[in-house]
Amino acid sequence: MTQQMKHRQQQSEESAVDQAVPPTMTAVVQRRFGGAEVLQLDEVPVPVPKPDQVLVGVEAASLNALDWHFVSGTPYFIRIVAGVRRPKRATPGADVAGIVVAVGRNVTGFAVGDTVFGEVKGGACAPYVAADTKGLAPIPASVSFESAAAVPVAGLTAIQALRTHAKLRPGERVLINGASGGVGTMAVQIAKALGAHVTGVCSSGNVEMVRSTGADRVIDYTTDDFATIGPRFDVMLDNVGNRPVADCLGVLVPDGRYVQTSGPKDNPWLQPMLSIAGRALRFRRASQSFHQFTAEPNRDDMVFLGELLASGALVPQIQRTIDLTGVADAIDEISGGHTRAKIVVRPTVG
Repeated sequence: MTQQMKHRQQQSEESAVDQAVPPTMTAVVQRRFGGAEVLQLDEVPVPVPKPDQVLVGVEAASLNALDWHFVSGTPYFIRIVAGVRRPKRATPGADVAGIVVAVGRNVTGFAVGDTVFGEVKGGACAPYVAADTKGLAPIPASVSFESAAAVPVAGLTAIQALRTHAKLRPGERVLINGASGGVGTMAVQIAKALGAHVTGVCSSGNVEMVRSTGADRVIDYTTDDFATIGPRFDVMLDNVGNRPVADCLGVLVPDGRYVQTSGPKDNPWLQPMLSIAGRALRFRRASQSFHQFTAEPNRDDMVFLGELLASGALVPQIQRTIDLTGVADAIDEISGGHTRAKIVVRPTVG
């Protein structure tokens, strides 16, 4: 029996499978850590969902800084989970939207034919991906696959930063540093949906886009300095981590909350952890609180994001849509740290 036949037999034994699922697929694959040059298209087996997983036929995916970290294996401490010598995630892509085509034998609440979106443990830059169900939610009928695919990682980061960690309340004022990236554009809209007054910080070329997402005020950091505003914000969401702690403390009210999602990446060994650890120590001597976290897949949060999408309160800002042949260039662009909004991937070639 060939390896492909064994693969398909195992899949049929473990899952309820759509018979149209082929044994192999063309996917973006990496065999080693490195820059975008390590990514190539290859023919690989369609993944077999575990008993607690579903197999999703990918209609759209999107890319995040998270994908670049796993492709490059930097900062090096990430290899504890990414793989010490070679990547555990052979295919990038943590954001997915698509149709369930197979259901593991222990799965409840999902069936073949369901349209879903959510965060997966890599693999979405391919026609099929096996997904844990805890990170998936139904796609509302009015929402496109492209819009749904643009949301999961950035949306979960934004909502958990603002609602879970900052505990943002209606009427509070929030400053979002890095308001034009994936997390930033989501955070502006989510903060508005939570009833906050939002000030976004971005570069000149992104001012109008950030304003269009609903920001009450937009600061162009090339001409103005948010540090001169004074203590007026209840929450600062920092997606950049490029300013001295004193500047961040200076714009927060005495009981304000500072939430950091990222930091400088100029040191391949420990950054941004060194920056985050240093800030945490400085905040221990301040009345304002410090929060840093890694977003976790959460079905309740995904359902809430779906509701925001369906209502029009959350409209993903999509820079462009590419096919699998454009993933390497997109990852290279993301590595520079100045990506505008989201890049969506369709699982086709040419």
